[in-house]
Amino acid sequence: MSMNKTALVTGGAKGIGAAICRELAKMGYNVAINYNSSCEAAQSLKAELSELAKVNTYQADVSDSAQVAEMLKSIEQELGGVDVLVNNAGIAEQALFTDITDDMWQKMIGTNLTGTFNCCRGVLPYMINRKQGVIVNVTSMWGQVGASMEVHYSAAKAGVEGLTKALAKEVGLSGVRVNAVSPGVVLTDMMAQFSDEDKAVLRDETPLNRLGAPEDVAHTVAFLCSDKAEFITGQIIPVNGGYVI
Repeated sequence: MSMNKTALVTGGAKGIGAAICRELAKMGYNVAINYNSSCEAAQSLKAELSELAKVNTYQADVSDSAQVAEMLKSIEQELGGVDVLVNNAGIAEQALFTDITDDMWQKMIGTNLTGTFNCCRGVLPYMINRKQGVIVNVTSMWGQVGASMEVHYSAAKAGVEGLTKALAKEVGLSGVRVNAVSPGVVLTDMMAQFSDEDKAVLRDETPLNRLGAPEDVAHTVAFLCSDKAEFITGQIIPVNGGYVI
C-alpha cells in the first residue's frame, strides 16, 4: 500500500469507525478521522495511531454539505486528496412509526443517507480525475430486511444500499469501486439502550452464537479497500454472524 494514500473515515472516533481507522492506519494510509461531537475520543485515537501513520481529526456534521466541503478542503491541504472514503457516520434510534416526528425523520435521513451522498459527491471529482478510488459505505442488516420500531433507520440504510449499487455502475469505468458492508448486531455505544437480556436473545438468534465486534466489520472494510478486492464493486457484504441470510 502506498504510504501517501489518504483515507477518510466519517464517524471515525468511536466504535466501528475507530476500528476501521486502526485497520487503515496499519495498512499505511494517512487517516482523516471525521467526528461530529466526539472530539475527545477523536483526539485520543489520533494520538494512538500517530505512530503508524499521518493522522488528523476533522469536525464536520456530514448532513451539512457546506461543512463536508470545508472538511475536504482541509484534508486535501493537510493529507492530500481522498483516495479511500468510508461512510461510517450514522445514528440509530428506536421509536414507534406513529411517534416519528418530522425532525426525527429528517435527522435520521440527513445523517445516514444524505451524509453518505454529501461525502461521495465531495470526493468523486478527485477520484475520477485520477482514475482510481474506493468508497465503502456502512449500512445495516436492517436496511436489507427492515426492523420493527426502526422504520426511519431501516429506510435510511436501504437508501444507502441503493446508492451503493447505482453509484458503482456509474463510476466503474472511471476506476472507482463502490461497495458496502452490512453489519449485524455489533457491540458499540449504539447498543447501550439494550439490556443484557436483549443482547442474550440477539446472540441466541445469531447462528455463530456471538455478537459482533467492531473489528469484525473493520476487517471486511479493510479487505474492500485493498487491492485484493479490485474486482469487487456494487456489492453489499453482510457481516452479521448469519443473523440475516
